[in-house]
Amino acid sequence: MLKPLIYRLGSNPKLSLKHFFRGLALFVLAVVFISLGYYTHYSLQIIGVAILVPALFFAAWGYCGIFANRFSQVIKGIGPKNHDPDLWK
Repeated sequence: MLKPLIYRLGSNPKLSLKHFFRGLALFVLAVVFISLGYYTHYSLQIIGVAILVPALFFAAWGYCGIFANRFSQVIKGIGPKNHDPDLWK
């Protein structure tokens, strides 16, 4: 049940990296607005917090995709083990 979800999330690592960088850029923009609102008008802080919500969503979605891609490569390498090997062949 969890394996198909991991494979689906990690199927396109370039898109996941793009989502992560988009979220990171929005996060930086939100921090700029929040810091500008501290020194000027408080409405800029509200705009910054509003931008922060989708920024965290995109960054988390991209990071989950990147992690799922790496984890799917680990799962693919683990195969069924032969518990009764014939050592005398």
